[in-house]
Amino acid sequence: MALSQRLNLRQTQAPVMTPQLQQAIKLLQLPNLELAAFVEGELEQNPLLEREDLLNETAAGADNDDSAAEAGTSEVDAPELDSGEFTDGPEPPDVGELTQREAASESDPPLDTDYENVWADDFQPAAASADTLNPASESAFGGSSSGGQGFDSVDVGAMAVGQAPSLREHLLAQLNVDITDQRERLIGQALIESLNEDGYLATTVDAIADQLGCTVAEIDPVLVKLRCFDPVGVFARDLVDCFALQLGERDRLDPAMQAFLDNIDLMANHDIAALQSACGVDREDIAEMIAELKMLNPKPGSAFHHEVTQWVSPDVFVRAKAKGGWIIELNSETLPRVLVNRHYYAEISAKKLSSQDKRYMQENLQTARWLVKALDQRANTILKVATEIVRQQDTFFEKGVAHLKPLVLNDIAQAVEMHESTVSRVTANKYVMTPRGLFELKYFFTTAISATEAGQSHSSESVRHQIRELIEAETAKNVLSDDRIVEILRSDGVDIARRTVAKYRDALRIPSSVQRRRIKRAHAYL
Repeated sequence: MALSQRLNLRQTQAPVMTPQLQQAIKLLQLPNLELAAFVEGELEQNPLLEREDLLNETAAGADNDDSAAEAGTSEVDAPELDSGEFTDGPEPPDVGELTQREAASESDPPLDTDYENVWADDFQPAAASADTLNPASESAFGGSSSGGQGFDSVDVGAMAVGQAPSLREHLLAQLNVDITDQRERLIGQALIESLNEDGYLATTVDAIADQLGCTVAEIDPVLVKLRCFDPVGVFARDLVDCFALQLGERDRLDPAMQAFLDNIDLMANHDIAALQSACGVDREDIAEMIAELKMLNPKPGSAFHHEVTQWVSPDVFVRAKAKGGWIIELNSETLPRVLVNRHYYAEISAKKLSSQDKRYMQENLQTARWLVKALDQRANTILKVATEIVRQQDTFFEKGVAHLKPLVLNDIAQAVEMHESTVSRVTANKYVMTPRGLFELKYFFTTAISATEAGQSHSSESVRHQIRELIEAETAKNVLSDDRIVEILRSDGVDIARRTVAKYRDALRIPSSVQRRRIKRAHAYL
């Protein structure tokens, strides 16, 4: 066959990844709280967007339809389940605004298209940044020796109004009172800056000396003073040093306790007999030493942590029906609902506008209509996927983790007639509140472990749960080895290898049978 060059003209169809479609797909991945933050930004930028509750309050003659509470709700009957259906929201007030339930145009591309994740994160929440202070950014000992210069002062005003001080501020306040020499203050500040959040020295004294351009002999006396600061145990080099500082403050660092600290690895290995021999004490003394160590704080700086706890807000609720089955509904409290204010658009359009203003209003109208439709598609997609997950994991909700079925993304994708990538985006960072607790939607997707006989395979999560229950039921005289766990699971119909049991046990942070036997004997010994 001869090779030749020629020109061909072909007409093909291919999906186009428009910026709006990129954002619509990105909206599927956002949990409700991040979605609300994104919508708030759109409300500030787009004059045609309004909150639904605001327009409902201001619209003259608008009816308050109580059936709105049923929007975003689906039901799953048991045991035979029909395909999930979704109830549309209430009819909008007759004022001409466009609601999220407005039918999507057939010309718009669906969200379950297999596109590559190549778009940019245009609306990721910005991470807060804080400037770090470097006490040795300039020459530490070359400046003026006037008091108060070369180190940071504590914001006493902020502390006076009730703001809890940080560990750094707490130590700097003591530094300014107890140490008056300017050189020692600068060294003290450098030592304070080198602490980690638990109160330990994160760098060596040699590194601090190189940073400040001084000798170790100048730093050591300052470090001795700082190690007496409150809270007791700060500026320790390691855990043993931290315990020694706290025991010394209590006048309990006798030779036997020092020997205990020097051999604390024996305690970690639960080798009580060897620890007793190293300390030269009897069993009762070892028990008292262990009890005394439990009263100490291994992280003295933890009391100054002021991180705000971020509570997980569920995106979906699952409630049991009185006659069997389940009710699946979206969390409407955190789900933003917006409308297009057509009255305002009509009022502005009736005036004489320049071409630039007309183009601006048209772009805002198009963006507002897209956002309303995208939010509606997102809600329907999440509800549809969640309904199918509940349908296929019905026995989990009824009987518990031991009855969790193996499930993969493709199973849900085929059932709801969506692409697997869409199901992955929908279940990412989404949580569901169930009668059995709060779970991430990804939790219900587990790999399958085959059965010993011809039968239904087992979920890897349910097998891990069985392993945990078997080990928790152990006694000091009956510690199960991995081989014995394999025998028990195989008798229950689970075809599993010993290395798989060991892998699951390590994932559950459960020690080996030898370590567990030693731990139980140590507890019985004490």
